[in-house]
Amino acid sequence: MPTYFVNSSNIKLKKKIKEKLAKQITNIHNKATGANKYFAQVIFNHTKKGNHFMGGKIVSRPEIFIYGHIRSGRTTKVKNKLIKGLRETIKESTKLENDNIWVYLLDLKPNQMIEYGEILPKSGGEKKWFKNLPIKLKIRLNKIDN
Repeated sequence: MPTYFVNSSNIKLKKKIKEKLAKQITNIHNKATGANKYFAQVIFNHTKKGNHFMGGKIVSRPEIFIYGHIRSGRTTKVKNKLIKGLRETIKESTKLENDNIWVYLLDLKPNQMIEYGEILPKSGGEKKWFKNLPIKLKIRLNKIDN
């Protein structure tokens, strides 16, 4: 947690751009929330031409949507920093205008999620959660976080 789904419509993102965005989205989440980088996942999807509609009409403009599933408990200030940072990184990397970028955050209760085989802690409880993980998993996560 978090998981960010980046959906592009009428724009193909090259591998290099995806890699850059994945790093930037991870860093934005880390800086805005203080959560370890190993929690952040970024998944890219592309909507095929002719499968995107608004108001019942086909959309031909390039659009990017980010759906971020994050643990509940974040303040409005943190969420605003997060969504604005996400918008700006998409804008810089793709040259799209603000009206072509959509960012949504969805709060999920930590006790309703399992990651790395364990129920997630409340925001702020990551150190205690990490302490109780198996040593092999701790090593794996430390490699991701650095």
